[in-house]
Amino acid sequence: MGHFTGPRSKVARRFGEPVFGPDKVLEKRPTPPGQHGANKRRKKVSEYGVQLREKQKAKAIYGMREKQFRLFFERAKAKQGITGDILLALCETRLDNVAYRLGLAATRAGARQLVTHRHVTVNGKVCNIPSYIVRPGEVVSIREKDRDMVSVADALKVHKSPVVTWLSWDESTMQGTLLSVPERAEIPENIEVQLIVEFFSR
Repeated sequence: MGHFTGPRSKVARRFGEPVFGPDKVLEKRPTPPGQHGANKRRKKVSEYGVQLREKQKAKAIYGMREKQFRLFFERAKAKQGITGDILLALCETRLDNVAYRLGLAATRAGARQLVTHRHVTVNGKVCNIPSYIVRPGEVVSIREKDRDMVSVADALKVHKSPVVTWLSWDESTMQGTLLSVPERAEIPENIEVQLIVEFFSR
C-alpha cells in the first residue's frame, strides 16, 4: 500500500491538530470530519483507542507506513534508554525530516520528494533514501546543481534557520549539520510517546 494521497486537511481535522503543517482548513473547520462534525454523539474512547490514535498521529506526522513505523519501534526498543524518546529521535533524524527541519521544503512530503528525486546530499554524496538516519556531524545539503530550484528558494525564505537547536544551517554554503541526537524536550511535535510504547507492548 502506498502513501496517503487523499485530503490531508480531513486527516488533520480527525486528529484536531495540523499534523501536516499549517492548515487554513483546520483553522476554519476545527471539528472532526463527517456530516455532523462536533454535534455527533461519540462513544467514550477506550484505552486501546487512545493509544491507537496516538500511534496513527505519529505515523501521519512523519509520513511512515505501519511496517516501517513498527520496525523503528523495535529498533528503539533494542537500544538502552527510554524507548519512546529514542523512537521520536529516530523519526526526527530521518533524512526527509532533517531536510524539512532545515527548511529545504515547506512540508515533510515535499522534503521526501526532494530526497527520492536525488536532490539531497549527505556528506557530499547523493542519498535518495528518505528513512536514512542522519548521524551527528553529518552534513545535509541540496545538490549543488539544484540549489537554484524555485521550491527550495521559496521554502528557505520562510524558514531562515532551523527551528530546532540540534541542527545548524550555513546559509552561504546551503549546508546543514546535525549537531546531536535530539532529546525529547528538543522535539516540538505534540506526541505522547508513552501511549505508543503501550500500544506496541500490548
